[in-house]
Amino acid sequence: EVMNKLMPGAIPKVHTSGGQFKMMENINNFQKAMQLYGVPDVDMFQTVDLFEKKDIGQVTTTLFALGRTTYKHPEWPGPWLGPKPAEECRRNFTEQQLKGGDSVIGL
Repeated sequence: EVMNKLMPGAIPKVHTSGGQFKMMENINNFQKAMQLYGVPDVDMFQTVDLFEKKDIGQVTTTLFALGRTTYKHPEWPGPWLGPKPAEECRRNFTEQQLKGGDSVIGL
């Protein structure tokens, strides 16, 4: 249901009953939807991490990664989870500025 709020229609059928198989299917559908949304694979938990409560820390990491990913989707009005990811801020120095740094004594 979280993914359907972030990306309407991402998971067409959320099972509310039906036993373990249906619950595992919900988890798998959630993971696929997160990948489509842009959550990095390295941040994704495994199904057993949540279903068997093997690694709740990794599940938490995934949820924070999902929160960071929402910042990249301007259609999401908020609320957000976690800090906004840093954006690249390139600096272009002239040769004179670069040479000027050669005379600075480092700490």
